[in-house]
This record gives sequence, C-alpha cells and structure tokens, in this order.
Amino acid sequence: MTGALVHSMAPVLGESPQLLILGSMPGVASLQMQHYYAHPRNLFWPFMADILQFELCEHFAERYEQLTQRGIALWDVLAHCERPGSLDSAIRKESVLCNPITELVQQHPGIQRICVNGGTAWTQLNKHQPQLATLVELIKLPSTSPAHASVSRAEKLAAWRLGMGY
Repeated sequence: MTGALVHSMAPVLGESPQLLILGSMPGVASLQMQHYYAHPRNLFWPFMADILQFELCEHFAERYEQLTQRGIALWDVLAHCERPGSLDSAIRKESVLCNPITELVQQHPGIQRICVNGGTAWTQLNKHQPQLATLVELIKLPSTSPAHASVSRAEKLAAWRLGMGY
C-alpha cells in the first residue's frame, strides 16, 4: 500500500540556537495545522512546558517563542517521504529524503547538541547523516508520540529532562 507524499515543515530556529530537537516527520494533525507536535495527545509540548517552566498556551507562535528564547530549535530528519497516516512504521523507506541537517548545524555553529525524538528519527539520522556525530552530541530520546506507549510518561519526561540538560 502506498501513501501520500508528505513534506516536513521549515525549521523553527530563533536567533542563536544551541540545541536542536529533531523528529522524524510530522503526523497528519501537525501537517494539517502546519505546526510541530500539534496532535493533542503528543507529549512534546507538555514536556517542554514542564522542563522549561512555562505556561502551556494554545498558540503555537508563543510555544515556539518559549523554545527559541532558550536557544532551542525544532526540525525533522526527513524532508519528505511516502506514508499513509501518521505512523513512522508506515513510512516507505525507499521514498525517504532527508533534510540538510549537517548544513544547518554548520550554518549555526552554536548548536552543540541534537536531541532526537524517537527511534525512527534516530535510525534515519544515523543512516543518512552519520557525519553529524563528529560535529555535535547526539542524544536519542523516547518518542513523545501517543503511539509510543511502551515507556511510561514519567520515564519519558525524566529522559527528556536529562537529554536536554535540564
């Protein structure tokens, strides 16, 4: 079964990013809204609000501002892929094209750490851009997706807090 060709969104960078958080590819809800981690059950934004101590509002521009003010950038490993639905497991591997993450890191030398949200993003990043490990610290974190239920919320939050250095 083939799915629609889906495209990632532009990175959220701010003026001086120091930490880059990479997902795999936004899910259907995020792509429809054109905002990162827009699915209401995704734990990403509740985790960011908890870790960074800000009030979680519904406006994504304010959420992005909370991150960029702290030097945190967002993007995805994949630029596009063919995928029916939202699950990473449904991505057709032969359809994958990666974003130029190495170039982004070289353009923003303040980025010293990349936190990778979930196993698919980790696998694709290391497969297509192994040179990144020589440029920055790479940290694999448990997926914040509601589909990744094998790790408890508390364990995920603790891993994210540690991985982000908070």
